[in-house]
Amino acid sequence: MPPDISLFTLTLLCLAALAAGWIDAVVGGGGLLLLPALLVGLPHAPVAYILGTNKSTAIVGTTAAAVTYVRKAPVDVRTALRIGLAAVAGSLAGAFFAAGINSAVLRPLIMAVLLGVLVFILFRPAFGTAPAPSGPVSRQRVLAAVLIAGLGIGFYDGLIGPGTGAFLIIALAAILHMDLVTASATSKVVNSCTNIGALTMFAIQGTVLWQLGAVLALFNFTGGMVGARMALKRGTGFVRGVLVVVVVALLCKLGYDQWLAA
Repeated sequence: MPPDISLFTLTLLCLAALAAGWIDAVVGGGGLLLLPALLVGLPHAPVAYILGTNKSTAIVGTTAAAVTYVRKAPVDVRTALRIGLAAVAGSLAGAFFAAGINSAVLRPLIMAVLLGVLVFILFRPAFGTAPAPSGPVSRQRVLAAVLIAGLGIGFYDGLIGPGTGAFLIIALAAILHMDLVTASATSKVVNSCTNIGALTMFAIQGTVLWQLGAVLALFNFTGGMVGARMALKRGTGFVRGVLVVVVVALLCKLGYDQWLAA
């Protein structure tokens, strides 16, 4: 635990971890809350330590949500694990390069992708509402999911992180024709793998505040359990609504960082 952290700051970080767990369980994007909270709460900590501690927290809530989904939702665990193994490799590589990332270069590209995603969701109201396919998915689609959702988004998660869950849900729904609840459930398995890969690299580099991460993980775990159960209970419409809010929030946050932050 950082010696200069106050009880007030710790309380705010715990609340941020709780809310981040809930958002991550439903659509992903909990890093929108927790990463800025850690940056504000630990202003003198190097960025690598912020990223590493965030991963040590997020992995608990995401894994708890994944277990809840797998027990109650129609998740193809075999396909999810195939994508997840690729995601481990991608996130390991992303975390390795995280220390030298120039975020100002990546932000405009990510914003353009997010804007396209938002337009797609808003103008395709049927997206993600079809029932999950009952038969086996073609090898070509599984391979595409492994490359895009596994290696590609896994690399992004290790490199930066926020919005990974939302990207995974959209990719899985588009490539494998899943409904949004099934895509959200599958994404949690994959996201758990990306967190494992990234956290492993941060741990090897020694950039994790383990005591703080353990405290925040308890709250993240609770938020993840609650969020997964709400998504399962309320269905695709609920997930779609939260997804739109998270994508808009991501755009606002990235836009602020790009043009307004000093």
